[in-house]
Amino acid sequence: MSGRPPEPHYPGRAAIEGYGSGGFRFAGMSHRGSIQILPSGIWAWLPRTAAEIDETSLSRVFEQRDDIDLFVLGIGADFSPLPEPLRWRLRDAGLRTEVLPTPAAASTYNVLFAEGRRVAAALIAVD
Repeated sequence: MSGRPPEPHYPGRAAIEGYGSGGFRFAGMSHRGSIQILPSGIWAWLPRTAAEIDETSLSRVFEQRDDIDLFVLGIGADFSPLPEPLRWRLRDAGLRTEVLPTPAAASTYNVLFAEGRRVAAALIAVD
């Protein structure tokens, strides 16, 4: 999936306050659709299914990898493995990656964020 929104939805990191109904709540705001939480802010993210995750959709993650100790990838309601070439690309970029269903990924991100860790996340919205 190509393309990315030009501006951050929220210019900082924040805990996930809620998810479901196709979106997320954070920093007292709500966003419909998938998101990436990166050192540069919280960005709208285009993938709606795990099959739509590719190197292009993760380009901001790769660009900011030096400021990320752990990357948490929420792939929707159910678990499915990433394609092997993408797993290798993440590994070759030095990104420690946890692939989880979105609910578990959001919880994991919140715990690590609360601990002050350099964690980033990309979360596919779930109903």
